[in-house]
Amino acid sequence: MNKVNVINIYKVSHFFYYKKMKRVSKIINKLGFLVFNSHVPGSAIIGEDTKAAYGGMGVVVHSNAKIGNRVILGQGITIGRQLDPLGVPVIGDDVYISAGARILGDIKIGNNVIVGANAVVINDVPDNSVVAGVPAKVIRVVDGSIYDLLKNVY
Repeated sequence: MNKVNVINIYKVSHFFYYKKMKRVSKIINKLGFLVFNSHVPGSAIIGEDTKAAYGGMGVVVHSNAKIGNRVILGQGITIGRQLDPLGVPVIGDDVYISAGARILGDIKIGNNVIVGANAVVINDVPDNSVVAGVPAKVIRVVDGSIYDLLKNVY
């Protein structure tokens, strides 16, 4: 049985958002904020099998962000814009975003990527990479699936 988390609340909010019931979507989003102290609006695009660690506590996602399939969102992360009001991140498939990471601006995170804890990502990240630091830099290239490195995570 799936536990209640911010992604489950997002899915309900997303359903109502695309049924043009935006007021209902916002109310459901507020419920997610009250329960998890998170903001994951129904207008964001989040792929299948994406999960939020620890229920998704403290997760902030921009309303126009696009997040791929099989992504794990760590607690206390931000996926949003920089000062430029346009351009928000696009996250690929099979990405692990560690606790406290910030992914900011009009950037693309490739497929099969690990974003290290407390990393600040402000540049594009290529496929099959591990990034860390402030600002984040590629510290390792991955040959196989990131989930082989992150045993028992997914």
